[in-house]
Amino acid sequence: MEKSLCMLPAVLFLGLLTHSAAALINTPAPTKSYALINYTTTTRPTLNWTEAVKGESRDGTTPATAEPDIFTTTVRDKQLDTTDTSKERNKKEKDPRDRKTEDDKSKLDCPPLGLESLRVDDSQIQASSYQRSGLGPHRGRLNIQSGIEDGDLYDGAWCAEYKDRHQWLEVDALHLTLFTGVILQGRNSIWSWDWVETYKVQLSNDSVTWHTSMNGTQEALFEGNQNPETPVLGLLPVPTVARFIRINPQTWYSNGTVCLRAEILGCRVHDPSDIYSAHESGSKDALDFRHHNYKEMRKLMKSVTEECPDITRVYTIGRSYMGLKLYVMEISDNPGKHEIGEPEFRYVAGMHGNEALGRELVLNLMQYMCKEYKKGNQRIVRLVTETRIHLLPSMNPDGYEEAYVKVAPETRAVISWMQDIPFVLSANLHGGELVVTYPFDCTRDWAPQEDTPTADNAFFRWLASVYASTNLVMANPDRRICHYEEFQSHNNIINGGAWHTVPGSMNDFSYLHTNCFEVTVELSCDKFPHVSELPIEWENNKESLLVYMEQVHRGIKGVVRDKLTKKGIADAIIKVEDHDHDIRSATDGDYWRLLNPGEYKVIVWAVGYFPSMRRCNVGMEPNPTICDFILTKTPIQRLKEIRAKGGKIPQDLQLRLRALRLRKLRASTKAINRRREGQRMRRARSSQAWKA
Repeated sequence: MEKSLCMLPAVLFLGLLTHSAAALINTPAPTKSYALINYTTTTRPTLNWTEAVKGESRDGTTPATAEPDIFTTTVRDKQLDTTDTSKERNKKEKDPRDRKTEDDKSKLDCPPLGLESLRVDDSQIQASSYQRSGLGPHRGRLNIQSGIEDGDLYDGAWCAEYKDRHQWLEVDALHLTLFTGVILQGRNSIWSWDWVETYKVQLSNDSVTWHTSMNGTQEALFEGNQNPETPVLGLLPVPTVARFIRINPQTWYSNGTVCLRAEILGCRVHDPSDIYSAHESGSKDALDFRHHNYKEMRKLMKSVTEECPDITRVYTIGRSYMGLKLYVMEISDNPGKHEIGEPEFRYVAGMHGNEALGRELVLNLMQYMCKEYKKGNQRIVRLVTETRIHLLPSMNPDGYEEAYVKVAPETRAVISWMQDIPFVLSANLHGGELVVTYPFDCTRDWAPQEDTPTADNAFFRWLASVYASTNLVMANPDRRICHYEEFQSHNNIINGGAWHTVPGSMNDFSYLHTNCFEVTVELSCDKFPHVSELPIEWENNKESLLVYMEQVHRGIKGVVRDKLTKKGIADAIIKVEDHDHDIRSATDGDYWRLLNPGEYKVIVWAVGYFPSMRRCNVGMEPNPTICDFILTKTPIQRLKEIRAKGGKIPQDLQLRLRALRLRKLRASTKAINRRREGQRMRRARSSQAWKA
């Protein structure tokens, strides 16, 4: 079933909308905090800001282990001018192109504790009260989304039962933590407007005795939100070591109630007595784990080509709206050339400017494949020598650098790229959920949700399952859902239309207008994870990225050749019986048809040739079955080509043409005789009827 509503390439990538500059980084620029100038500490050892990020002091000792008094361990030797009142906010906003990279920010700010990324478990979040379970403390996570209907178990914030200043949301960090700030949002809802306008922060070591964060001699009052969605960062006047932290709302939107979503910023502090103090796993791969802006991305890609010049090539497919080049890394044992029989694969990331994880994973993949190829890793060597791999880390570089509404040049460039190269398999990488979707993404008659399978639905489900089942987070049966949709009951895969309709998606365009099969991978609940979480995200997705690429070698492949010249026939149609989706051979006559294991009747034909049929058996192993075809030209086609060249017609062709003309003459004569006999019989019946 190939759906006409989804076939227009003009609406390709309808979701290619960039986001506001504030959404381009995980933690927005501070809108209010207080100056921190040369605070000192009476405890030992000294802890400065950069060392707090690493959890070690300058001389290698562990900070704040002997005296964990929450008001004595502070930051020293670092002056931050972060004062910014609400009246000064507009004056202090900077051009997003001038913002520091996330790596630079990590030297100044502690990372998120993990409410948004779900590293903080529901059991670690408590509240003074809540209206109902759907608005419980576990829903007070930054950027969490609610369903269409209010009142279910998955609403869009924590909301207190009472409207007074005694309400609080508490987070247990499980270990001593240098708390530095709070990010606040209002409630996500299409029916209600609720947010906190001002709040206080309280800290504790035992969850019994609490101390309010102070600004000099007064309790610090932090500015919250003015709308439900814009995140607002408040930095603690004095970064403070504690285990527990509370957000204590003081005022809220007059027509609303006490509701908020939050993230906590804090650096882990080593404590030998802490039973939870074991270090979290990262990655053993020596990769450049940080967020790369456009310039840094280009520099990294260049460094990979210099390290592995024999298997890599960087090329461009066009420019963005702002004139930035769209760079692609090719990885192959013969860069720059399509080899007959070798399938083409692509990963595309960075379609949306604030979905940065895919961009970094693709850059990690470039580095990893280069390094492992040089080490002789046979799995990587096999991928490189048997596959031509194309990696586009940033389809929408403008969206990462700045905010714009729609980016048409990128769309045109990617369409041309998809049509110029005979891609066989692809995936586009997104963020904000944990699920793999497959086409069709567009529903019939624009229904908001409807299962709309393709003719290759079984193989698409296999592709999606391959990625989802090897992703360490998706495959975890105990993981928490990201927002309000439960994908685990579907094994973390879903038909795109059954989730929500997306007219003109990359998946649908690839399937309908090219030979390529493509899925969408939603990589993480957090669209823009902190730099400290990138190694873990790489480990979560590394096996999935590799095993998905290997699926390009499933099914059948071969070359369609001319019987006389032995040359490949371009644009030949390859049809698999009972699969209402045909593909075409590439310029050299080679083709690839992705199929599940089984026996298939395959028919191939081309203009000017007699069709040919073969039965091809696909096995269980991820190795393609070779199914070549030899086509014979029709006599009429041969005659046309000879006459076009002014050549002499061979005797065998003359005999075949004569035999063909005789067959046509006999057939036409037989048809004429049948027609005449029919007319005679009708006249005889009419005569008998008249006599009667």
